[in-house]
Amino acid sequence: MLKTKLCGHRLNNPLLLAAGVMGSNASSMNWILESGAAGVVTKSFSKEANKGYNNPTTVEVTGGIINAIGLSSPGVESFKEELKKINKDVNGNTKNNGKIAIASIYGSNPEEFSFVSSEIEDLVDMIELNISCPHAMKGCGAAIGQDPNLTYKIVSKVKNSVKIPIIAKLTPNVTDIGEIAISAENGGADALTLINSLGPGMKIDITTGRPILHNKFGGMSGPAIKPIALKHVYNVYESVNIPIIGVGGIRNYADVIEFLYAGSSAVQIGTSILYDGPSIFNKINNDLGDFIKSSDFSSIKEMIGIAHRN
Repeated sequence: MLKTKLCGHRLNNPLLLAAGVMGSNASSMNWILESGAAGVVTKSFSKEANKGYNNPTTVEVTGGIINAIGLSSPGVESFKEELKKINKDVNGNTKNNGKIAIASIYGSNPEEFSFVSSEIEDLVDMIELNISCPHAMKGCGAAIGQDPNLTYKIVSKVKNSVKIPIIAKLTPNVTDIGEIAISAENGGADALTLINSLGPGMKIDITTGRPILHNKFGGMSGPAIKPIALKHVYNVYESVNIPIIGVGGIRNYADVIEFLYAGSSAVQIGTSILYDGPSIFNKINNDLGDFIKSSDFSSIKEMIGIAHRN
């Protein structure tokens, strides 16, 4: 009843771990898979190691979290060792048990993206291109995803480098996200993830008068951004012909249903794990299953895009 498909892969349910939360090592990702997620997206990593920003890197605000981690990365050679361990001690081969592993990668040019993709192609089921981080080092993240030409070049370069599905994760911090989505699709993206965190935003300590984050500014995630994420999924669904993975503020089964209705084929959950723990996946799966049983739907597929037809 909860089973669905994404880019040719069968999933036990539509719930995935979002990049950035509990995706730094295999043990935490395996924990997420054991907790009911159908797949995990790693924390974004790059060709070379990157220290990222100094602490403090996260701060809680009304409606969510602001973070400026700075895309810290151990480098692809080191992270490959973690990729080899994902799900191996949980249920065996990720390609046959309804669970998938997705690598989130970043770089500053098409060649870096292509190199990292080729290095990890045999270790994961899909690759998510982080071209949307609002607090990345210069030349990375949203600096790429705000430019339709750069988006096209990077997606097409990676698409020509590997045979597994490619997902482009897009930034909401643009004038027309539909234009960027079309560029990614034209470049060969097999799916899109919408959206990355909003921002940059900030919080100031009223005692010291200083910004709390070391980087001063960071990306906003959490329940407060859900209406914005939902709107972008709805609009982009009418602009492209490839699957959309919705992400942004999902806390319960009703949020998942809204994203499915708006056009998402699957969803990612990140910040809410900080509130509810990994058990959020099984909780949502159970509630979503109960909803489907009491409805006229018989599958997740039937729910996708309902808001565009009614």
